[in-house]
Formats: sequence, structure tokens, C-alpha cells
Amino acid sequence: MPAYDFTAPRLHVAADLAAGVILPLDRAQANYLLNVLRRGPDDPVLVFNGRHGEWRAHLVQTGRKGADLHVAAQTRPQTERADLHYLFAPLKSARLDYLAQKAVEMGAGTIRPVITRFTQGDRVNIDRLRANAVEAAEQCGILAIPECPEPERLPAALAGLAPGRLLVFCDEDAPVRDPVAALRAAGDPLAPPPLAVLVGPEGGFSEEERALILARPNTVALSLGPRILRADTAAVAVLTLVQAVLGDAR
Repeated sequence: MPAYDFTAPRLHVAADLAAGVILPLDRAQANYLLNVLRRGPDDPVLVFNGRHGEWRAHLVQTGRKGADLHVAAQTRPQTERADLHYLFAPLKSARLDYLAQKAVEMGAGTIRPVITRFTQGDRVNIDRLRANAVEAAEQCGILAIPECPEPERLPAALAGLAPGRLLVFCDEDAPVRDPVAALRAAGDPLAPPPLAVLVGPEGGFSEEERALILARPNTVALSLGPRILRADTAAVAVLTLVQAVLGDAR
């Protein structure tokens, strides 16, 4: 049997999972499986809740528009949430959706909005952020739903990081040099520390904010190259680098 079933859709549910459990689907879930994906009776569906691992269930139609899932057997045990924090200045909603999805795909276990001087807006729809995290987890085979805490001001967010956590600070004013070498110098790839990544708004950080970040011990300022990247592009770029050198992709 392959390590992962790419043919069956995955669905996040709130209920406890065990063999023999019957999960009544709400109208949106039933419509998604029956009408969008064109699944029929007895078709397999993978379900997870972030607590009890992943389970194989089969679809049982309960009417013209309704359906239940009958849980059969566990396919994968529960895993721990990834210990990678992604801190970012909030963006406009459509680009924030993209950023949240890609951060989850790249292995962030905590997605924390951080309010800075040049943040475009300090209002973040946390329910929407969490919905995007769940959707990305469904699509990517992730079992532990990332945390999406309420926004914090930059000083509070920095103070909340444990001293032993390496902060990778994406700094457009950092010298342009080999980012892989910079990460290897900051943390041992053979025994990598817990990680956090900080990406600012497209207006950049103020000088006071930059000084505050760089004054934090266990922080490495990282250039992402000679071009200024959009914040959502920077998310993918820096998380790829971090995961390849110090994270779970090495």
C-alpha cells in the first residue's frame, strides 16, 4: 500500500474519531463531496481532526442532498504540530489567503500576525486565517492544524519567543550574501534549534523596529537576494530556505 492515498479526498472534522463512528455531514460538506467531487455511496474519504490521526471512512448518502461518513480504520497516527513559527505583517485579504495557505504547505506550525509601523492594516479576520490553514492541511496531508493566534504588536511578539528559538529575520537591508551559509552559521543543521521566521510589510520595518529585532539574541538577519520581494513571495522563499537548511526538508 502506498504511504499516502492521493485518490481519496481529505476532510477536516471536529468530532472525535474511532472505528465505527458515524459522522453526519453538514450541508456544505455533503455538497462538496456529492456534487463538487462527484463522490458516490461507499467511496472512500480520509478524515482527520488534529487529535486522533487520519482515518478512512466511506460515504453513505442519506437523502438527495445529505450524507454521512462511516469511519472504518486509522490510516496514520497523530503527529505533533510543526515547531516552526511564521510571523508576518498582515496583508490585504486575498494575498493573506495565499500567504496562509503557502505557510502551512511549507510546514509552519504557528502562523502569527504581527502589527508593525508600516502594516497595511491591523484588522485580521482570524476565522478566515484559520479556515485557510485548515484547507491547506486538508490538501497537503497535514494532520496537526497550525495555530493562528490573534495579532500582536511587534515588541510583544518578539518578547513571546523563547530565548532558545532562532529567529530568521528577513531584512531587506541585510548584506546580500549566501543565505544558505548564513543559516548554517546561525544554527547547526545536525541539531537544529526551534525556529521562527519574521517577514515584514511591503513598506519594510522602521529603523526603530529593525534595531529592536537585531537586539534580540539568537537572531539572524537574512537577505533574500538583490530584488525586493512581495511579502507573500518572501514567505515561500524564506520558508523553502529555512526548511532545506535547518528544517524538516533537509
